[in-house]
Amino acid sequence: MKSLLKLSSGIDRLNQSVGKFTTWLILIVTLISAGNAIVRKAFNVSSNGLLEIQWYLFAAVFLLGAGYGLLRNSHVRIDFISTMLTARARNWIDVGGILLALFPFCYLCIYLSWPLFIQAYNTGEMSSNAGGLIRWPVYALVPLGFGLLMLQGVSELIKRLSFLTGAGEDPLSAESTMSDEEKEMLELEKIAQQAQGAR
Repeated sequence: MKSLLKLSSGIDRLNQSVGKFTTWLILIVTLISAGNAIVRKAFNVSSNGLLEIQWYLFAAVFLLGAGYGLLRNSHVRIDFISTMLTARARNWIDVGGILLALFPFCYLCIYLSWPLFIQAYNTGEMSSNAGGLIRWPVYALVPLGFGLLMLQGVSELIKRLSFLTGAGEDPLSAESTMSDEEKEMLELEKIAQQAQGAR
């Protein structure tokens, strides 16, 4: 189990890095969008390439950030029901969901999108809009994004099985889903409370 947990930790680090990268993409797409709107209103000039790069980057944020969302456990849950279940029951439900829904869905999306990417790459498919962009980079985001999501699913499956076999902590506990920054803030709050108590 130790080697599997090391693999899980490596996948987590990969998706953590990709997730932080996508936050910068949000800033970039915002700046491009604002700049494009200003130029269009002020100078009556527009660029299809700039409009398309906006939705390319927007797609990248969601597709590449999906694995990070799973890592942070930020996807939608029915909290009203899950809070009434035991930790073991919640983890077993997640194991079933990962195996029966997440993996097949990711595989299907990769399987269906890969030929589209290859065809667009081989033909050098371009946007039909004047001044538009080449299409294969945005097609590549689909199998890449679902590949990262599937990898994170492997990591989450390892963590849940580790907990269920008694070899690890509950991955669904509030503390384990905190970001590093949130954990640091919690630690600083504890130190501040201890310092106040010592006075």
